[in-house]
Amino acid sequence: MKTIKILLSAVLASTLLTSCYTEVVVDEFNDVPPITANQLLHAYDLWYVDINATQGFGETPFLQKAFTISFINGVLYANNNLVGIGNSGNGYGIDVAEYDAYDMILDVNHDLDGFQTFDVFEVDYNTIELYNPNNDTSYFLEGYQRNNFDYDFVFYDNIHYFLQEYDAWEKTYTSEFGVLNEFDNENYLQFLAGGNDSEFRSSQDNNGLNYNNLQWDYTGIYGVGNIAGNDLLKTLTLDYDSLDNEYFELSVINDGKIELYHPTSETVYEFEGRGYIQYLKSGNDKGKLHTKKDKKRKFKKDRVENPRENTRVK
Repeated sequence: MKTIKILLSAVLASTLLTSCYTEVVVDEFNDVPPITANQLLHAYDLWYVDINATQGFGETPFLQKAFTISFINGVLYANNNLVGIGNSGNGYGIDVAEYDAYDMILDVNHDLDGFQTFDVFEVDYNTIELYNPNNDTSYFLEGYQRNNFDYDFVFYDNIHYFLQEYDAWEKTYTSEFGVLNEFDNENYLQFLAGGNDSEFRSSQDNNGLNYNNLQWDYTGIYGVGNIAGNDLLKTLTLDYDSLDNEYFELSVINDGKIELYHPTSETVYEFEGRGYIQYLKSGNDKGKLHTKKDKKRKFKKDRVENPRENTRVK
């Protein structure tokens, strides 16, 4: 009988201890406040828009244009241009919108695109998802602190768009060495934004003309590629239908000058940008510059259906 009493006492004590422990854990869990959209957005200085991760078939214009966005005291900043990236707005870019973040919702009142609303989801420690219920499309943003953000990588990974940020590129230098070739006659290049996002035009007009007065002699397709082992050197291919493709090694001298090396002739050319295009200046800026072309970043792979359809009443 004594043995049974001892066993019952042990079981009762174990049950009470387990119950007490469970109660403490539940209380502590309930005391942890849920994270809010505002806290998430302010966790990092810069959010890189990973355009290739986008899910859905719609588009949110200001996110298509931006390489990075930042949320600072109710003002949304964006790096829409590669020219000056890292310096413009102390690295944040330009003022493009006002925003309000509450619970897990982000409301944006954009200077040109108007009102947009998003559901905010935390994907991992430095990735968030902005889901736009009005077009059933999600954008994925990677968070970085400004002092360790690789602006050079963004620049060189998007050279295709850098070429589009001038109305024209004027040839300002041709090396004395190299074999005479057809491209010696081309004095201007233009890389067109919008459309199929890969059209170029060339002109043999004399140097020194205003880019608005140029007569474009040819329109074709261009492509920019990588060179293995050298992130700062790219390839540029200009597709001339009546001639062989013109192939170059492309290097950037500065934000307004590029060098094209023509391996076939071993000639070096330099081109300088004319007519810088500032994409989406804020209406508050005194100059009040605005978008001249329908520039937006394109997907490098097929779009993906968005699984978050109808997560919030539209």
